[in-house]
Amino acid sequence: MQNRNISHWIEKWVIRAISILIIMKIITWPSVSEAYPIFAQQGYENPREATGRIVCANCHLAKKPVDIEVPQSVLPDTVFEAIVKIPYDTQIKQVLANGKKGALNVGAVLILPEGFELAPSDRIPPEIKEKIGNLYFQPYRSDKKNILVIGPVPGKKYSEIVFPILSPDPTANKETHFLKYPIYVGANRGRGQIYPDGSKSNNTVYNASTTGKVSKILRKEKGGYEITIDNTADSRQVIDIVPPGPELIISEGELIKVDQPSTNNPNVGGFGQGDAEVVLQDPLRVQGLLLFFASVILAQIFLVPKKKQFEKVQLAEMNF
Repeated sequence: MQNRNISHWIEKWVIRAISILIIMKIITWPSVSEAYPIFAQQGYENPREATGRIVCANCHLAKKPVDIEVPQSVLPDTVFEAIVKIPYDTQIKQVLANGKKGALNVGAVLILPEGFELAPSDRIPPEIKEKIGNLYFQPYRSDKKNILVIGPVPGKKYSEIVFPILSPDPTANKETHFLKYPIYVGANRGRGQIYPDGSKSNNTVYNASTTGKVSKILRKEKGGYEITIDNTADSRQVIDIVPPGPELIISEGELIKVDQPSTNNPNVGGFGQGDAEVVLQDPLRVQGLLLFFASVILAQIFLVPKKKQFEKVQLAEMNF
């Protein structure tokens, strides 16, 4: 009986420990998995607004450069590279969700023309697979295979991301044509400053909520501050909460105004967007162009002996 109770107690303890681990995983996981691009996918039907603005800029407020390289033209039903470059100083550190400093992550969204999509794994050449590495791409939505997203991934390793793209075949897909098409890209480095619900992250500036005198600054054990402000208008106290991450630029006894920055701006990342163009080339046009070049070369070759023959006849007539 005693052994049964001990066995039951151990089983109960193991189940409780597993439950605690699962809860801890759920709590800590969103800081990584629900970063870009999950927020955009959940909040927006299309990542590119009618104005041309990519929605990631709503949360990543700082503007940073991004570059995209694609071939000038591609043939139908072929795999080609779209290279997205996300430049930044890899030595800098960003504020993490827990207030500590860490390396920057990067993410990107690639908006392709209708009909273009992520190349199947069995169609990707080995040299492109080597450039891709362990990256995992996914469609923005199940019905939008022409919009690809990736991230967050380590910026130090993937500041240059290679997307393997499969071009459509207009002979098989009547909705595509041999035309020039635009490609749009948006890319971020680092965490955002605002969450989709409008609340601030700890990677941004915090401002005073009222005008008055800073009567007390309390640093919390786990980081962050409680700032007590004596309101000069109605003689009441207001407490501003600053999470771990930003550093204070005010001190006790200082007079501050509403919306005056209380902290520095810890953000070192940002978001950028760009575009490029690619021509879906008809193979018959390429063949026609090659035939034209060949005919020009042959015409030039035959012109040389014809010219020499003419000169010989002209010389013979002059001697006669």
